[in-house]
Amino acid sequence: MSSNFENTMKFSVETEKQYEASEILLAVYASLKEKGYDPINQIVGYILSGDPTYITSHNNARSLIKKLERDELLEELVRAYVADK
Repeated sequence: MSSNFENTMKFSVETEKQYEASEILLAVYASLKEKGYDPINQIVGYILSGDPTYITSHNNARSLIKKLERDELLEELVRAYVADK
């Protein structure tokens, strides 16, 4: 099995998932804020650890965020950050 580290792999996500990730992040952010948590810290904790207990169950936020893979959340965050520049 030979690996070729000279080429860049291409990764793409369907447009529909981009909108879903954005909507879920905003809903989870709002739910965390409503419950008095620091939404940024809680979402970062979830992305780094994969532990859903960082996300409140208020307004079904925990179930919502578990619909997405953590890499999808990261992709949406990077997309939003770069779009603002």
